[in-house]
Amino acid sequence: MKLIIHGGFFSESQTNQEVKKAKQDALLEIVHLGHKYLEHHTAAQTVVYTVRLLEDCDLFNAGTGSQIQSDGKIRLSASLMDGKTQKFSGVINIEDVRNPICVAEKLMDYEDRVLSGNGACDFAKQNGFKYFNTEIPQRRKEYEKKLSDSIRLGTVGAVALDIYGDIAAATSTGGKGFEIPGRVSDSATTAGNYANAFAGISCTGVGEDIVSGSVATKIVTRVTDGMPLSIATEKTLDEMKPYDGFAGIIGISSHGDIYHADTHPYMVWALHDGEAEVFE
Repeated sequence: MKLIIHGGFFSESQTNQEVKKAKQDALLEIVHLGHKYLEHHTAAQTVVYTVRLLEDCDLFNAGTGSQIQSDGKIRLSASLMDGKTQKFSGVINIEDVRNPICVAEKLMDYEDRVLSGNGACDFAKQNGFKYFNTEIPQRRKEYEKKLSDSIRLGTVGAVALDIYGDIAAATSTGGKGFEIPGRVSDSATTAGNYANAFAGISCTGVGEDIVSGSVATKIVTRVTDGMPLSIATEKTLDEMKPYDGFAGIIGISSHGDIYHADTHPYMVWALHDGEAEVFE
């Protein structure tokens, strides 16, 4: 049983030591809870559970604490990929829900498994997801001051390998902030969140760069073809260099290999493979 999670890049918010310590503590607590949950649940159930905890922590840019778009509204995206069933589900630019990853999970049982905008919002309401305002004062202040792009790079994600040998990945984001309404991030696409029987990957960074590189899909495909997870990751990230692509990944292979990497310093992460470890 193995689990790795991320909370986006440290530069997504304040960069002082107090915030760094808070994120380390939060990620350690969540990865401990997630790994304990994994003892009695599937990989797919565990990544949803873990990402939900990350969405509920306002230190990260997903769920509560998400960035505000250029028109003053918060829109969330999230997806779930079950490596065992090879099914993908997601929501794009959904509003007024606490945990978009739970809406994505609900869609797994439907033929139409990726919904956006009003359709995603209506689906959530029809399925009992209550209205929830994810805005926090810090994000409103950032929005009003129109902070620079360099601090708006954040997402949360989880990849798990369960006792059955199955892998799943889940990713959730509150966007990059100040984007054009309707902009689609990588988080609810297979470029940013992908898994099969051989590996699972969750991405964070600049969505456009991640989509351009088909990062998660490419890494998993290479692992499927026999390449070690670390080499597949580094090769894929190297291919982003021509356009200075900004990305970070967490991943697990079916062999139990855990890997994390980023193109720019530095992604915040935690893992648990019997012992917990967190970024420094």
